[in-house]
Amino acid sequence: MIPQTRIVSRAIGAVIALIAAGGIGHAESRHGIAMYGDPALPPDFVSLPYANPGAPTGGRIATAEVGSFDSLNPFIRKGSVPWQLRFFLGESLMGRSLDEPFSLYGLLAESVETGPNREWVEFTLREGAEFSDGSPVTVEDVMWSYETLGTVGHPRYLGFWTKVAAMEQTGPRAVRFTFNTEDRELALLAGLRPILKKAQWDGVDFAETTTEIVPITSAPYVVDDFEAGRFVSLRRNPDYWGKDVPFRAGTNNIDEVRLEFFGDETAAFEAFKVGEVNSNREFNVARWESQYNFPAVQDGDVVLSILPHERPSGMTGFVMNTRRDQFSDWRVRDAMLHAFNFSFINESMTGSAQPRITSYWSNSPLGMSDGPAMGRVRDFLEPFAGDLLPGALDGYSLPVGDGSARNRAGTAAALARMKEAGWTVQDGVMKDAAGNPFTFEILLAQGASENQAIIDIYVESLARIGVTPTVTVADSAQFKERTETYNFDMTYYRVGVSLSPGNEQYNYFGSETADQPGGRNLMGVKSAAADAMINRLLTSESQDDFVAAVKALDRVLTSGRYVIPIYQWNISRIAHSKNLHYPDTIPIFGDWPGWQPDVWWYAEQ
Repeated sequence: MIPQTRIVSRAIGAVIALIAAGGIGHAESRHGIAMYGDPALPPDFVSLPYANPGAPTGGRIATAEVGSFDSLNPFIRKGSVPWQLRFFLGESLMGRSLDEPFSLYGLLAESVETGPNREWVEFTLREGAEFSDGSPVTVEDVMWSYETLGTVGHPRYLGFWTKVAAMEQTGPRAVRFTFNTEDRELALLAGLRPILKKAQWDGVDFAETTTEIVPITSAPYVVDDFEAGRFVSLRRNPDYWGKDVPFRAGTNNIDEVRLEFFGDETAAFEAFKVGEVNSNREFNVARWESQYNFPAVQDGDVVLSILPHERPSGMTGFVMNTRRDQFSDWRVRDAMLHAFNFSFINESMTGSAQPRITSYWSNSPLGMSDGPAMGRVRDFLEPFAGDLLPGALDGYSLPVGDGSARNRAGTAAALARMKEAGWTVQDGVMKDAAGNPFTFEILLAQGASENQAIIDIYVESLARIGVTPTVTVADSAQFKERTETYNFDMTYYRVGVSLSPGNEQYNYFGSETADQPGGRNLMGVKSAAADAMINRLLTSESQDDFVAAVKALDRVLTSGRYVIPIYQWNISRIAHSKNLHYPDTIPIFGDWPGWQPDVWWYAEQ
């Protein structure tokens, strides 16, 4: 039997329309807020457009996760936490719509107001908002959460807090944040911090908790059961306070969300085949095409869904740590890119079915254009011309191999670049003038079999230029610790970017965060041009300038040659039980946090 495939499409023009629409607007619509103009949904909206308000409740969704965990507090740096927990447990004042890149709607807050220049933002809490233990969510809880997360929480929360000049209670249920810098996105970011229960942490070191304390929040799900490193079970709270809030209509329909953990991808896939888990995201197109023909698929008990999205590609690949001497020279990084035989790897791994990532915002209107920088993009970059790497202004594209295993042209280009940087092949080994060999370590996470296969091919290519790297496989805890302290030469890297890039770009690519442990700037980029483009996208007063700033940032990063990109996933592939359903309307962001399992439901067929 041919596997059943469900395909749902959306017009790419919707993204362009949203990015191009409207001018500057103040947050006059008290039910929500947008970066530019007004939110798309009116004050009396019934539900998010991609949710089904009539969905039944009940059932179970279980997914297979590779790795382990030793903490259930997703709001601090310490420990290895299931990545989903901050989305399940972190309820905030406002909620993000996956159908609008830059709009938020009231969740814990019933209304939002801003100053005329967004120099302050004020939220009013909904009456009746409660934590999962039945206690009320108060302004005191909000203020404690913001200060605690901003001082001892995970690094993702620190940048916002440094831009808050004052936080004050302005009414029985109202809190105002006043900012110390011009930054239009801050009014939105202020609505997106998780709210925790202050009383739970009296006498407890918040930053040091592991599995002994699960944070109490107001979210629809609570951690019901777990076994460290084995599974986490979350149960839908039947007394959830916000079930009648429009933002929540048709969401959080499934009674149990269970995360099962396995040692490697093979074990995880086998668990899905035998029904131990009932939903599985597949990132390997070759496996999707060749191995999803097992009996449950043939019998129709498992459905294969192909889901489009209109997100930027982000960057996935192997990042080079510029803090290390081996990769501080851009010419060496360029050589590593030429030696990486993507055409051959793509054919070997996917049958050439996956297109390559071409820049950080490829597959979107925010991605850099081919050829020389033009117009406002060039205007923004010109002041930094002396510091930009070749290609940023005149145009840059990734090396293209000839498809053969030997990739002679790529090998020759790699040798030439290494020679420019002072390295030559001597007695079959790449060495500098003093005879020191060029080598480095590639750090991989245990269980990442696809990455291991890619690196095996890459190591063979590097041998052709006299380079022999060391490949180290670390368990999940060691991998996290080493990457968070930047203790690596090259490692697997994934950063997702959105159609609404903002302050998080400082954490990804900003100079000030480059040496802060726990950040996302794994490559260690310190670029005045990148900093300036981030600042410009945050302060732009027109959509045209905003888009130009992102395109310019994309040029700086891509021409920086920090990452060896692999494939992009312009569709999502999810295999799931026939009893798990989702609405026909797919949001612009597609399969993204906030969609599965949020708007899915369980109904037996």
